Amino acid sequence: MAGRRVLITGVSTHLGTALARRLEADPEVEYVAGLDSRPPQTPLERTEFIEADIRQPEVMRLLAPTRVDTLVHNNILRQPRSGMSPQAAHDTNVIGSLQLMAACESVKTLRTLVVRGSAGIYGSEPSAPQFFTEDMTRLYPARTRFQRDVAEIENYFATFARRNPRIRCTMLRYQPAIGPSLETQITRYIGLGVLPTFMGYDPRLQFVHEIDAVEALVAAVRNPVSGPVNVAGRGTIGLARMVRLTGKLSLPIAPPLFEPTVALGRRFGLGARFSPDFQRLLRYGRGVDTRRLTEEIGFKPRYSTAAAVEDFLSTLGSPPPAAPVRQVVRR
Repeated sequence: MAGRRVLITGVSTHLGTALARRLEADPEVEYVAGLDSRPPQTPLERTEFIEADIRQPEVMRLLAPTRVDTLVHNNILRQPRSGMSPQAAHDTNVIGSLQLMAACESVKTLRTLVVRGSAGIYGSEPSAPQFFTEDMTRLYPARTRFQRDVAEIENYFATFARRNPRIRCTMLRYQPAIGPSLETQITRYIGLGVLPTFMGYDPRLQFVHEIDAVEALVAAVRNPVSGPVNVAGRGTIGLARMVRLTGKLSLPIAPPLFEPTVALGRRFGLGARFSPDFQRLLRYGRGVDTRRLTEEIGFKPRYSTAAAVEDFLSTLGSPPPAAPVRQVVRR
């Protein structure tokens, strides 16, 4: 890692900010930059903040002068942010990733590209294998907009890797992250007073703890491997068991009535908005094989899926951790 120079896109997200803080603390990392249209959630010590939207051509002008050897693309949206349209989220995912990879070709010092992608590319299917391996992306057709976005991003990624053999390109396919500092669809789901479920279904779910989510990125920066790598905690947890652990009631809903019922709950302030991908996950579940992560990248997650859920439940209501003080801004 000696003298490494790292740029992180999506530094305003919790994982982006946490990764920047983690790399700042490593004396062998010479330089850290964070590129985003919004500032980091909490102040950073020595990360240079570059304010830019990856959808804009100016990214090419801003990237080259950083002379980074490693780029972590952490700006792929699982669902639109508050106030963001689905089209804007799609443009950030697809147009932004294409624009960023084009800009990477102008950075002659670049040697490593790590993308925080999604295991959502496999989908959630009733006849799915127990655990998806990295070569199983074509088993089922893409059924949601986000799944199509991820497939398109991975096509760009594969093309970029072929055209730039000097750059080691790693695609990390993350299962949903869970943890006390995160606000994601799974944490919002668990936070509901009553948990809606699909009547007659008890899917196997798999998550990655927020600490392991950051450490997997650090491990990939240190020891990148070519191609896709699944990222998740060990094992799975049944939805029924997870609901029991929360101590809350479940509300089984017939599949055709699930979306209308959840939408009605939102109107009365009793529900949350869940993407089509998340709804399919609640119905069919998904598990991924993580042998490449442990054997080739050399990272073994600290938390199993069940332990990650239990840790999240044990810390509900705890205040978020404090953070350090200053950052440099460049536009």
